[in-house]
Amino acid sequence: MRLRANGIDIEYLLEGPEDAPVVTFSHSLASSLALWDAQADLLGDRFRVLRYDHRGHGGTDVAPPPYSFGQFAEDAFALLRTLEIERTHFVGLSNGGIVGQTLALAHPEAVRTLVLCDTTSRPPAPTLPVWEERAVTALSEGMEPLAPATIERWFDADTRERNPGLVAKFAGLVRSTAPEAYAACCRAIQEVDLTDRLRAIEAPTLLLVGSEDTGTTPEEHAIVHDRIPGAELVVLEGAAHLSNLCAPEAFNAALSSFLERHADA
Repeated sequence: MRLRANGIDIEYLLEGPEDAPVVTFSHSLASSLALWDAQADLLGDRFRVLRYDHRGHGGTDVAPPPYSFGQFAEDAFALLRTLEIERTHFVGLSNGGIVGQTLALAHPEAVRTLVLCDTTSRPPAPTLPVWEERAVTALSEGMEPLAPATIERWFDADTRERNPGLVAKFAGLVRSTAPEAYAACCRAIQEVDLTDRLRAIEAPTLLLVGSEDTGTTPEEHAIVHDRIPGAELVVLEGAAHLSNLCAPEAFNAALSSFLERHADA
């Protein structure tokens, strides 16, 4: 399904009981709402599940750059309001986690709870040139050169060996991402600086991170955990960056438990 919000056409799926609390899922850079297929199945009988594609990804418009996470948060907020959703549990992984933090700061009234997965509040300074290198590669050579290293960051070796079909599917998503959108997101990440504002987040918050996530490390999550009042932190052993796919049972158990405890927040 598609609708127009914040000046772009956004691809989304809204499933589950109409009178249930809403859970919104926000995906990583170079993936799509398909990242959350298993979680939609898991929660679909108890929650109304909203998934959507970020601008420049999947079926959502590739809007002209530059992009910013303030803009991404306003996309999410406009989508919620257009669908007449007043409040939602918000689950974001990687880029989606930055969207979640930004949304909770800009529109706290819209966020019941916040689940931040394999994300950051401020990229470490040594990583900033890497994001620019990726942006330049995407614009000059396309997405193909970026796919192998992305897959190695996203999936631990065990997952790559056990589930080659899943890995191939997500490699295809990387390759199909619009280079201009990817580059614009890389440059938006370089500007993220939320750490000193996190104490203002009042929504109950859970952080989930893979122990083997080299892109957004457990140490980065500890920084967020220490600054959001009452936040919980779960490290998923053996999982890489897409922890919901690398450690699905542990991820789903932690997510389900948190949402059930705060279903009526």
